[in-house]
Amino acid sequence: MKNLVFFLMFLLFFVAHETNAEITCDTVVSKAVHCVAFASGTDTMPSAECCSGMQQLAQSAQSVDDKKAVCRCLKNSVGRYNGVRDKFLSTIPNLCKIKVGFPVSLSMDCDK
Repeated sequence: MKNLVFFLMFLLFFVAHETNAEITCDTVVSKAVHCVAFASGTDTMPSAECCSGMQQLAQSAQSVDDKKAVCRCLKNSVGRYNGVRDKFLSTIPNLCKIKVGFPVSLSMDCDK
């Protein structure tokens, strides 16, 4: 789950529209949970479910507020999980063919 939270943070920054957040933390977690095994180094590649969930979040996070909500959800949830590593997390967008336009990492600032 910890890996999922950080991976989802990058999705918050996909779109530059200003609206109220529409994506709930439960939705974020349900989409990102499948990425934890890869982000922690247990799996050698992100699963199809991981990539599908991330693509769905990327399509859903259409506003700046949505993206910030996803990021905050991930950051707040990451403490519950051990083993998430930047070297795996940062490769998920490329491996899942999702363009985010910025580096994804555990230290991302959700307010930028």
